[in-house]
Amino acid sequence: MIVVVGDLVTDVVAVLDGPLATGSDTPAAVRFTGGGQAANTAAWLAAQGTPVTLVAAAGDDEAGRARVAELTATGVHCLVRGHDHAATGTVIVLTRDGERTMITDRGANLLLSPADIDAALAGVPAARHVHVSGYTLLDPASRDAGLRALAAARERGITASVDAASAAPLRRATAFLDWVRGVDLLLANADEAAVLAGPGEATVQARTLAEVARVAVVKRGPDGAVWADPDVVAAPGHPVPVIDATGAGDAFAAGLLSAWLSGASPAEALLAAAAHGAAAVAVVGARPPLPTEAARG
Repeated sequence: MIVVVGDLVTDVVAVLDGPLATGSDTPAAVRFTGGGQAANTAAWLAAQGTPVTLVAAAGDDEAGRARVAELTATGVHCLVRGHDHAATGTVIVLTRDGERTMITDRGANLLLSPADIDAALAGVPAARHVHVSGYTLLDPASRDAGLRALAAARERGITASVDAASAAPLRRATAFLDWVRGVDLLLANADEAAVLAGPGEATVQARTLAEVARVAVVKRGPDGAVWADPDVVAAPGHPVPVIDATGAGDAFAAGLLSAWLSGASPAEALLAAAAHGAAAVAVVGARPPLPTEAARG
């Protein structure tokens, strides 16, 4: 059982037909779907058959209930507290040519608390790993919940991981490496690694981050990924046509965690992670398709 802690949101995904026309109209295909780094990772874990619990906060509103229902349908055990006076978070995702820009309203995610973490872990005695979305740590309002999740994992003698989440807020969070020091696994993409470890080769960045975490993984998109513990293992990516890059890192994390916690070698875990990331960019939205959606193609 993996416990995933962090954001649950509604994604409004706009796949643009061309460059954004500032001050005018840009044709796009628009889709409303479930999102949030933690929720996406949980959905990809469940799609592999990995037992997973999501700990999150949402509004006591139609959007929050719909997001929980979607995750439950994928097999995620949801411990999501609804809040009467807050709206479920929303992220507007603009995507084109494999790149995406996100405009974020975290909403009720800011209300996730240490008490939510303790109550959830008390209700999941079979938990053997805690995975924390970096967004939970990066926002001061939810930071205590993220820190409590890492501390609770240590107290229970189980492993923990953190996904660094996003380069822009990392630039403002100068204490981030102190918050995650000693964690079993730290994941960062190329932009995030540049913020945390400085610009340079992924192997050098991974080694630098492995001085903070027991294992560091730097994600390089279609070019694969690098693992350091501090010995370095590099694995190739799965270059595929990109429809929407949203959630690719979350799928990568799910593939890595499932393989690693099942005893796979670093090289095997990286290959499994890359395969999941490739699957994610082949669909619109950040989640694996539900069985009915896959049947429709």
